[in-house]
Amino acid sequence: MRRWTQSKTVDIKQSFLNRRQLLQAGLLLGVTGAGAIGLSQLWRSRGRSTTVTIPPLPQEEMHHGAGISPLKVLREFDYGTVTQENGRTVREFRVEAQTGELQLNKSTKFITWNLNGRVPGPTFRATAGDRIRVIFYNKAGHSHSLHFHGTHPAAMDGVKPVRNGNVFIYEFDAEPYGVHLYHCHVAPVTRHIGKGLYGMFIIDPPQPRPPADEMVLIMAGYDTNGDNKNELYAFNGMPHAYMHQPIPIQQNQLIRLYVLNMIEFDPVATFHLHANLFRVNPTGRLLEPSYEADVITMGTAERHILEFSFKETGKFMFHPHQDGIAEAGCMGYFDVISGLPS
Repeated sequence: MRRWTQSKTVDIKQSFLNRRQLLQAGLLLGVTGAGAIGLSQLWRSRGRSTTVTIPPLPQEEMHHGAGISPLKVLREFDYGTVTQENGRTVREFRVEAQTGELQLNKSTKFITWNLNGRVPGPTFRATAGDRIRVIFYNKAGHSHSLHFHGTHPAAMDGVKPVRNGNVFIYEFDAEPYGVHLYHCHVAPVTRHIGKGLYGMFIIDPPQPRPPADEMVLIMAGYDTNGDNKNELYAFNGMPHAYMHQPIPIQQNQLIRLYVLNMIEFDPVATFHLHANLFRVNPTGRLLEPSYEADVITMGTAERHILEFSFKETGKFMFHPHQDGIAEAGCMGYFDVISGLPS
């Protein structure tokens, strides 16, 4: 169950919001009385650092091992809280940086810096042209930020640290359509990403892609002993998750796989699908896939949309074609079950 902790005074810089948006932000955050006065003062400051009183986000448990399984993370998309402002669709996301322990396997625990209690962070999703508003509250004990790939104003680039206990509101238009990502951009960036501060950001084209069973696979590594090398690897945060729990899909069903490589320290990683070919849409910037393959190579932060279907039933493996990465946790099965007619 969610619970609210005592409100605290934080520092916000947001010259990019208009007065109406500030007042709405005050209502959304539950600010009343002195807090509402603080928001009014914030508007008059027009970009100067101003102190207001807001309640923090609800406390959340770590998703892995304490709530949400990797199978749920696979198909879980966060569309935000949707409102209309001046005829435009606004999607508001509330994001909290936290610190939490993740049980990677029977013998290895790992202290994460995470977003909303999960590694990877939520998969944000919008349509091209939507207004994106991300209320970022830092409770992780260190300075962090959110840097979104895609286009946005310089003030929203997320390269400036947000100190522990503070909040920052990122606001920009969702563009261009495609598969993007977000991550902490506080130095050393490799460490902050490696600790879990990353996620996928999907912007759909104005006309939706054809219906499909859609899912997200994010490859990542874990430096468990601080030697700047990865000892374990994972899809969607947990080593060997989809070996222990194969991903069920329907025979002859179109699968649309959003794949992202967030492995630090290793310069590249591949993705290979057994007994099949997939159609590749580089960075999701095309309306139709452009070529077929059964292996693709991605540098860190590279991502694609892969589309395929299985004619045969049974369990079919997927993994990077670097055996060391695969055998150290980045491996899984699609469990194809009889269902749709050919």
